[in-house]
Order: sequence, then structure tokens, then C-alpha cells
Amino acid sequence: MEGSLQELLSVGAAPLAEDPWVDLRRYTDARIALGRCGVSLPHKEWLRFRLAHAKARDAVLTSFDGGKLRQELESAGLHCLELASAAENIDDFLARPDKGRRLSDESCSLLTRKFAQSKTPGADICLVISPGLSARAAHENAALFAQRFLACAASAGFSTTPVALVNFGRVAVADEVASLMKARLVVILIGERPGLSSPNSLGVYLTYAPFPGCTDEARNCISNVRPAGLSIEEGVRKLCYLVQGAFARGVTGVNLKDDMPANYLPFGGSGAAIL
Repeated sequence: MEGSLQELLSVGAAPLAEDPWVDLRRYTDARIALGRCGVSLPHKEWLRFRLAHAKARDAVLTSFDGGKLRQELESAGLHCLELASAAENIDDFLARPDKGRRLSDESCSLLTRKFAQSKTPGADICLVISPGLSARAAHENAALFAQRFLACAASAGFSTTPVALVNFGRVAVADEVASLMKARLVVILIGERPGLSSPNSLGVYLTYAPFPGCTDEARNCISNVRPAGLSIEEGVRKLCYLVQGAFARGVTGVNLKDDMPANYLPFGGSGAAIL
């Protein structure tokens, strides 16, 4: 036994073996071609994994700065309302997804006073922003996306509600917001569940004729909007195409397909609003 131990010690550290797929890492952020050291990961790759995991946790646990986002949007001429879901804090939000799908009583009363009791028709589009499971995604991507999409919608003649900023919201909370605002269609920009290479990914969901209790097959989703994923410009273009189709056909979800042609311009315009 002692001789075997001495032999092992004399060998020293196991040589680092590179993965033959290492060249493919230039094309993806996925954790591929990590190499190995003996039967384990190289130390630098283990450290990179720990860093990625920490960034993902931070994305979920970082507080949503709705005030700063509101200031950024209002400086661009967009009126905003700060609302909250029924979840009282981050722990409540993570443990009770159902609370994130509905508004707090206070926010519900506010919208009822401002919109639901009004005799005037509702707007065409309601835009909601929520941190979801990545406040970082909302902080980094939502303001610019909202500005460019709403500029395209306005140029096409669509009316819009104030932008609703909903803290601790899930996707379905947008249905209640839009229903109380009497909007015909709702779009929510929401932080997606972070992966180990995508802590700042923004999801975009749209629902035609939204109502509380609406289920997911009635929605369309545009995913992975971020600098290293789908660009904001391309995301806005795709959203405009789906919104145009939703109003033309009166549906979203499984009955509305994303067959956008490569040369599509938002609502048939010049596309200048998304540049």
C-alpha cells in the first residue's frame, strides 16, 4: 500500500487534456469543450462555473429598481404606473408563484379607479414590465425595448396605456393589468429564469383579449432578448409582426404562428423607430 501511494505522489498533478471541440466555443456561450484534469474539471472551469452560478443567483435576488426604470421611461416621454403583485417580498414571490400572477389589492384598486370605471374605450395595447426571475434583465433591456416598440406602435396608429411596472410579477399578472385598463392586447417584458450563461435574458409575452385566468396556450413568447442572444432590434421587429397578426386575426398563442419573412418591416413602415 505504501509503495502504491509513493508511486501516485511521484506522478504529480494529472495533465490537462483539452477537449477536441474547443474551437466550437467561439460560437456559443454554452458550457461545452471544458477539457479535463484527470477525471475532474480544470480548476479554471470550476471557478467559471461558480461565478456563473453566483451571477444567476444575483439575478434572481437583486431588488427591482422600479423608480430608476420609471425615470428612464418618463424621460423618453412615456407615462408609467408603479404597481405590485400580491407577493409581499422575494421569499413570498419565490415560494408562492400564484401570488405573482395577481395584483395586490392596492394596485387593483388603483387601476379600478383610474380605468375600469371609465366610460371611454380602452387602448389597443397595454405594456407591462416586471423583473420576474431576473431584475438584471429588466434593468438592462426593458427600457430600450419598450421605447422602440411603443414608437413603432404609435407610428402605426395604435393607442397605448401607461406603462405598468409590476414588482414581483409573473407573466399572468399582465392579464389582470390589461383587463382593468380595458386594453385589447397586452405585452409583458419580464426577466426570464437565469441560466448559467444568461443571467440577463428578457422574455416578451403577448396575449390578445387578456383576462384573469387566461392560460399559456393563448400567449406567444419571444425569448432570450439580450446582447448575447436575440438583439433588441430583432426582438422588437418580431413583436411588431406578432402584434400585427394578432389584431388581424383576433388571436394569439397556438393559433398565431411566427412565420415572419426576412424582409419584414414593423407594421409595414420604414423600420426607423427600432434603429
